[in-house]
Amino acid sequence: RAVAAMSVSHSSRLNKLVREQYMRLPQDGRVQVTYVWIDGSGEGVRCKSRTLDKEPKSIEDVPEWNFDGSSTAQAEGSNSDMFLVPVCMFRDPFCLDPNKLVLCEVLKYNRKPAETNLRHTCKKVMDLVKDSHPWFGMEQEYTLLGINGHPYGWPDNGFPGPQGPYYCGVGADKVYGRDIVESHYKACLYAGVKICGTNAEVMPSQWEFQVGPCEGIEMGDHLWMARFILHRVCEDFGVVATLDPKPMTGNWNGAGCHTNYSTEEMRREGGLKHIEAAIEKLSKRHDYHICVYDPRGGRDNSRRLTGHHETSNIFEFSAGVANRGASIRIPRQVGQDGYGYFEDRRPAANCDPYAVTEAIMRTTVLNETGVETKDYAEH
Repeated sequence: RAVAAMSVSHSSRLNKLVREQYMRLPQDGRVQVTYVWIDGSGEGVRCKSRTLDKEPKSIEDVPEWNFDGSSTAQAEGSNSDMFLVPVCMFRDPFCLDPNKLVLCEVLKYNRKPAETNLRHTCKKVMDLVKDSHPWFGMEQEYTLLGINGHPYGWPDNGFPGPQGPYYCGVGADKVYGRDIVESHYKACLYAGVKICGTNAEVMPSQWEFQVGPCEGIEMGDHLWMARFILHRVCEDFGVVATLDPKPMTGNWNGAGCHTNYSTEEMRREGGLKHIEAAIEKLSKRHDYHICVYDPRGGRDNSRRLTGHHETSNIFEFSAGVANRGASIRIPRQVGQDGYGYFEDRRPAANCDPYAVTEAIMRTTVLNETGVETKDYAEH
């Protein structure tokens, strides 16, 4: 028992029954609003809370706020105030109704978007392509780690048995941490996040949840909030969720964020030809997409996209029906029906969904080519 306890955080061992007593106290009509934003790493989320005198009914009821950007790698200490601009509101599954979680965009002192605020241009692009009604569904893989950085539930000195029994597995010797997964699922449903499923993944301690279908900018908003909720649930249990695309070197699966995508014409009878046309456009812009599909310009993905462990090779573009070793997979059912959607299997687990969905729209709907992107601000 002592060994098992070593891998969870001290805070998680505080008496949660004592906390419950305080959580039940009435709030006298006042509301806790937790502002959530993406920090200077482009991967981490931060949050802080404030009291509002009444429950906000819409995002317009939530005031702008600010924070110290020098402490989040987003500003210099001499000019450190950053603006938090509320963009999407959810119910708070931790403090419960009427309290709220609010996702925010970050603006610099001059009201220009912060470097890791990739929502700003994504929103512009989504507004431009709104008539094509782009739907997305993203499959977020993640790995549970003990507080010691070792995969949760793995033997302290060594490895679990080889991959095979763990994917969608059941049983104490096959899955680790299901409590976290189920708590996260419930919390997302309560919050109003469009979570649509979950499963245990190929590597033990690796899991996946799916968010969607979401239209346009909503995809990034909902996935980022689902990630925040995941980290927050893991905190309660005293473990860590990592989105590293290759958390364990060697013969273990990496972690991706497969992105399913369709436009209205792809979803209609005969849509397969539109799917094939989109894939053709993507094939000519592989390098650009690889560059935006992880936060380090492709360096993170180069550890994952090796051509092994159900991945394509990072240097080659490929597409196929039901092929999990391709860059783009057309589901078998879509091939049979002649319409539907396709799956881009290249985005890394730690990708920014705003960057991924924006890139797909730029290439497949706005018909951009090459590695440069157009600035549509003037139009």
